[in-house]
Amino acid sequence: MNFVSQNAAAARPQELSTAISEVDGGHGRLIYRGYTIEDLAGAITFEEVAHLLWFGQLPTRAELRQITEQLAAARTLPQYIEDIIRSFPVSARPIDVLAAAVAGLAPSSEKPTIDDVISITAKIPIIVALFANIRENKTMPAPQPQFSHIANYLYLLNGSVASDSVQQAVAAYSVLLADHGMNASTYTARIIASTGADMASAVSGAIHALKGPLHGGAPSLTLEMLQAIQVPENADLWIENELAAGKRIMGIGHRVYKTFDPRAEILRKMAQLAAEPAFFHLAETVEQTALRKLHERENLQRLWTNVEFYSAVVLNAAGIQPDLMTPTFAIARTAGYTAHILEQTQKTNLIRPESIYTGPQVRQFTALDHRQA
Repeated sequence: MNFVSQNAAAARPQELSTAISEVDGGHGRLIYRGYTIEDLAGAITFEEVAHLLWFGQLPTRAELRQITEQLAAARTLPQYIEDIIRSFPVSARPIDVLAAAVAGLAPSSEKPTIDDVISITAKIPIIVALFANIRENKTMPAPQPQFSHIANYLYLLNGSVASDSVQQAVAAYSVLLADHGMNASTYTARIIASTGADMASAVSGAIHALKGPLHGGAPSLTLEMLQAIQVPENADLWIENELAAGKRIMGIGHRVYKTFDPRAEILRKMAQLAAEPAFFHLAETVEQTALRKLHERENLQRLWTNVEFYSAVVLNAAGIQPDLMTPTFAIARTAGYTAHILEQTQKTNLIRPESIYTGPQVRQFTALDHRQA
C-alpha cells in the first residue's frame, strides 16, 4: 500500500480571488473590470486599458492625459540597464534579455507602488526595441513623447512611423492581451509578489514563465507554420500530414476556452486591415482548413482558433520578427502583471498551494545498511 500524506484529502490547488479580469471559457467571454473585451478592443488605447486594470476605472480625459504623460516621461533607461542589454551576445533570445534587464530595474521602494508600475511599463518596450536595434547594428531613434505607447514602440523598432491600420491593429492586440485571468505567468507574478518581493522581481519572473512555447511562445510558431505552408493550395495536405503524425496545429485550441476565443474573433478583423491581402488569405485558408479537419475527428470537435493564430498575422504585418513576438506579448501583458502585483500586495497571505505526496511508502531505515550494496 502506498503511503499518502495525511493532508492529501484536504490538498487542493490554492484559489485566488481577483477583481481584475474574468475568463469564462465555457461561454467564450473575457471581462476586464466588468467590461467585455468586445466593447474595449479597437475602442480604447493601451493607456486606457492600463488605467482600467490599475485603478479599476476607465480614465477621464484629464486622467488619460496624465497617465499618457507619465508613461512618456519614463521612456528612458538607466545607463547600467543599457549596459546589461549590450552585454548580451546578439545571438541571445530577446525574451531572455528582457527578463534580465527588467530584473535589474531598481524599485522606488521595497513595496510595489504605482510609480514602479508606470516606470516598468514604460521601459519594457524600450528594452525590447534597444536590443532589436543593437543586434542589427542600428542606432535606435529617440523615443517620441508625442507618440502613444504602442506607436512609439513600433517607431523605435522599425525606425519609421507605422501606418494607421497597423497602429490600430497592434493597439487592439495590446488591449486584448493586457490580461487573461490567472494564467501561468500572472500566477507566477502573484506568487513572487506574495513573498514581499519588489515589482521588478515579480515582473521579471512572470516574463520567464511567459517565454515557454505552451504560453507566450506560440505566435512565432504559428507564423512558422504559415510560412511553411506558403500558399493556400498547400494547406489541406500539410495539415492532414501534421494531424496524421499526431502533431498539434499551432494557433488552434485553448486550455480554458471550450468554444471560440473572443480575442481571436477581434484579431481576425484587425489582421484583415493590417496584413497584406495575400498573406491574410493564406492565414484564413489555413484556419478554415484546420478547423474543418479537426472537427471531422470526434475527439477534436471542441478545438477552435485561439488568440495566437491572428496575433501572428498582426505582429508580422507590423514588421515584428518571430523572436520578438513573445517580448511584444510581454509589453501588452505587463499592464495585467502589474495590476495583479498591486492587488496581491493588498493581501497578507503567502501563496503556498498544498501538494499531494505520491512517493513511495514509509520505509524502515537502518543506519549504514544502504552502504553495504
